[in-house]
Amino acid sequence: MPRFVDRVVIHARAGSGGNGCASVHREKFKPLGGPDGGNGGRGGSIVFVVDPQVHTLLDFHFHPHVTAPSGKQGMGNNRDGAAGADLEVKVPDGTVVLDENGRLLADLVGAGTRFEAAAGGRGGLGNAALASRARKAPGFALLGEQGEARDLTLELKTVADAGLIGFPSAGKSSLVSAISAAKPKIADYPFTTLVPNLGVVSAGEHTFTVADVPGLIPGASQGRGLGLDFLRHIERCAVLVHVVDCATAEPGRDPMSDIDALEAELAAYTPTLQGDSTLGDLAERPRAVVLNKIDVPEARELAEFVRDDIAERGWPVFLVSTVARVGLQPLVFGLWRMIAEYKAAQPEIVPRRPVIRPVPVDDSGFTVEPDGEGGFVVTGARPQ
Repeated sequence: MPRFVDRVVIHARAGSGGNGCASVHREKFKPLGGPDGGNGGRGGSIVFVVDPQVHTLLDFHFHPHVTAPSGKQGMGNNRDGAAGADLEVKVPDGTVVLDENGRLLADLVGAGTRFEAAAGGRGGLGNAALASRARKAPGFALLGEQGEARDLTLELKTVADAGLIGFPSAGKSSLVSAISAAKPKIADYPFTTLVPNLGVVSAGEHTFTVADVPGLIPGASQGRGLGLDFLRHIERCAVLVHVVDCATAEPGRDPMSDIDALEAELAAYTPTLQGDSTLGDLAERPRAVVLNKIDVPEARELAEFVRDDIAERGWPVFLVSTVARVGLQPLVFGLWRMIAEYKAAQPEIVPRRPVIRPVPVDDSGFTVEPDGEGGFVVTGARPQ
């Protein structure tokens, strides 16, 4: 059974509005009591709410149909039907909501953030509300409107300050374990990490989060290895950290070629939040390079040799050994400074209040045509 699910397709159906009631008031000594049918209740809406205690979309994997209750029917004696309760659906922090065409609807970040995914239908009017000077006792009522129904895609994008990227077995999980209290699975075979791991790192009185994502290999953009889907988890990261294995004995690999291969795969990835992220595109994020496994003598020599070449790109370089616990403190404080500087340089995002405008209507008129059965068909945007 999967324990971590970061992408699901669900069907959301809001509640329908209750039907109006057609009723005539009946009371002793009042033979013409008049219409007293109540209105139908509003259907319940489906609202996504960010809950910090939820960390996966697993529940939607097994229950992809989300349905809100409908409103109740109106009753006589001017009694309106009860409204359907809104269904609040808890989602993890960092959930992105897409419609069936892949268009971004909402980016839910922060505890308590809400988004109405499907609106409930309006209740139908009872005959008491339909009474007019020309029709004092209508013998009919209106049906309630159907609730909104739509297919939605939910994607979970981990909320982290720094993202670790690198080849399989480069030591990313070991690094997260060494600088935080996280305990990811660590083994000496490729693709040990299959799901993102999150760790909270302390830098003096400051803290930040680090995300360890599964390993990248050349050709991941064409589907090799685990592909690029999991890179959605670094879209929110302020800093991208290349973790390079300086002790690898694999032919044709060296730190510079590994970094170039990773950058090529990042360039081939198209973020969902592109143009909407407050941190800009992935290509604009600051980079840092961790030359790992320098406890091996040959690896340390190689790291010292390529250090200046990497620094020429303007990227900070850290020599680290997670086994010997060497270089971890300079790395932690260096990442914190990069994260703080980058976030401080970003423009302040002012929340935009949605503007809802009515659909333009042509008031030039409408048409009335006989239906051939003794009745008429009224056609128009606003028939009266």
